[in-house]
Amino acid sequence: MTETNQTAEQGRPGLGWIGLAVLALPPLFWAGNFIVARAARGDVPPVTLSFIRWTIALACLLPFAWRYIRRDAPYYRAHWRQVVAVGIPGVTAFNTLVYLGLQYTTATNGMLLNSTIPVLILLLGALLWGRRMVATQALGLIVSTLGVAVVILHGDWSRLIALEFSRGDLIIFVAMVCWAIYTLGLTRVPASVNRLGLLTVQVALTLVLLVPFVIWEVRSGHVPSWSPAAIGAMLYVGIVPSVLATLLYMQGVAMAGPARAGQFIHLLPVYGAVLSTLFLGEVLHLYHAVGFGLILTGIVLAGRK
Repeated sequence: MTETNQTAEQGRPGLGWIGLAVLALPPLFWAGNFIVARAARGDVPPVTLSFIRWTIALACLLPFAWRYIRRDAPYYRAHWRQVVAVGIPGVTAFNTLVYLGLQYTTATNGMLLNSTIPVLILLLGALLWGRRMVATQALGLIVSTLGVAVVILHGDWSRLIALEFSRGDLIIFVAMVCWAIYTLGLTRVPASVNRLGLLTVQVALTLVLLVPFVIWEVRSGHVPSWSPAAIGAMLYVGIVPSVLATLLYMQGVAMAGPARAGQFIHLLPVYGAVLSTLFLGEVLHLYHAVGFGLILTGIVLAGRK
């Protein structure tokens, strides 16, 4: 993003109650996504869950999005590289990596790492989009990175010396990098392009890309269970975090800009701490509080003008 665009973003008007709701609901829906995916890890393999999720989402979106897709078809043909470059990290890679990571780590850890997205947006915005980073923002980046380290190392710094990391935590952190790239990439798509149509096109692309991975997963002996609980999990992830949350997030980025929209993502572990305790019986440890405190402090520092 250029300096002119950054200044324009800082000058946006207040959001109001509707704007606040638009930005506050997606983290709640995504927190539920972590909870459900962790609970269903023994019933639905990760790539299959991602594939089923987007199949349901495509069925929900296509009847409403088709006319916009036809209208914006010239843009998709002319800028197909941009559509693919934005869609792969945010729609294809992010969710699949999260589901894979939740096979090996807790939902609580996953949601804490999700809080790094605002700082990752800042860092990648500076590295890839040419946005300026002032001293307080750099300090916020350092503090948040320490928070991430606390979570990944489970508060045990001897693991750093022994190079012992949680595989699941690292996979989920890569997913967060993908979402930060997606958020910044959305700002390059013209506002005239309908977001519902754009999401539907990216979902269709995701399904095509996931097919060979699903085949590999099934041939490896990992097949889904079709129990009522598994079907309920598939329906939830296919509708609530996939369609409702993503559309609201797109609208939030358009209303508030990527940096301000990203700030609301740190609500996710707040929602998630309650949900994971109630529904998964996960225990919160001191390192969770320390890690979240550092990440949140970093976000506050990074968000200062």
